[in-house]
Amino acid sequence: MKSISNILQIWYNELTTVMHDKGILIFILFVPLAYPLLYSYVYTNEVVRNVPAAVVDESNSSLSRELIRKVDASPDVYIHSLCHNMSEAEELIKRQQVYGIVRIPSTFDRDIWQGKQTHIGLYCDMCSMLYYKALMLTATNVSLDMNKDIKVENHLHATTGRQEEIIRMPVEYDYVSLYNPQSGFAAFLIPPVLMLIIQQTLLLGIGMSAGDTRERWHGSLVPLLSAYKNPLHIAAGKMLFYFMLYFILGIYMFTFVTRSFALPQLGGYITFLAFLTPFLLACISLAMVLSALVYRREDCIMIFVFLSVPLLFLSGISWPGSSMPAFWKYVSWLFPSTFGLNGYVRIQGTGASLHDVAFEYYGLWIQASAYFLLACLLYRRQMSRIK
Repeated sequence: MKSISNILQIWYNELTTVMHDKGILIFILFVPLAYPLLYSYVYTNEVVRNVPAAVVDESNSSLSRELIRKVDASPDVYIHSLCHNMSEAEELIKRQQVYGIVRIPSTFDRDIWQGKQTHIGLYCDMCSMLYYKALMLTATNVSLDMNKDIKVENHLHATTGRQEEIIRMPVEYDYVSLYNPQSGFAAFLIPPVLMLIIQQTLLLGIGMSAGDTRERWHGSLVPLLSAYKNPLHIAAGKMLFYFMLYFILGIYMFTFVTRSFALPQLGGYITFLAFLTPFLLACISLAMVLSALVYRREDCIMIFVFLSVPLLFLSGISWPGSSMPAFWKYVSWLFPSTFGLNGYVRIQGTGASLHDVAFEYYGLWIQASAYFLLACLLYRRQMSRIK
């Protein structure tokens, strides 16, 4: 009973510390509530539409005008300017009035009617891959659509409607988008960002709380109170408080936010909660370890905010983990975000079960156990110094 009483007292002390510190409240309450809404609102449109493009029509024929009309009628690209030459079009790209150029050669219609292959130049501003994707998909779809309308005469002549269709389009693809029907950027980016927000705000909140304790107790990480006599009780009390708080915030993020913005949510609710549990425990344990190594709360802000973007890169979401150097891949396994982001994306995005994400799931439990024990050792070391 004494152990439970000490753990609950530490839980209450942590609650009091957080409630009386506006800086900690902002990071562990306001940020998890507001940031998911902000990010989701920014990417509400899901895909890039109406990318401005310029056209250099050197052919000036009925076929070239038909191609221009089809490009302009597409949902992803619109023709901003008709230019007389490439220099004029390139100037528009430099001024960022357009993000791509469609160059139709002078031999365009002649090559087609003579049964020759013709080439259309597509010049894209590669500073943004999203603009390139929109321009490339539009150009591909328009060219395939025009191929259906242009019958290439050769030694074979169609005798039936079906043969004519085969000659005009010998190979046709059925494009099926799995798990992300709109091919949207929000469905790709928001779920992993939500997991990263949980980890980083926990690191910041627990780190700032530890810094506040050091300031009040003259550099000591452990308060000189009767409840703080056992390192296991200290770690358990802190973990209980943050786990209860972030379990509720996690449900808010991954139910209210995802449903409000129609993000993919194919995984089972019980599966999600079962996966969220070791992720939170691993994040809290890591935060306790790092907070014991950082003395000032200002240092926590600088270090943990700086880590946010690198951890997103190392997670394997923005860049495939299989293409990452082996050293950095192993470094990424030190952080719960790597396992958490990949596991959650598979659960919610593809409907994976815990068995399907067993590597990530057990990886989080190993991290939670290892960092919790390390936190206890660090608290014990601090207590021995006090004595």
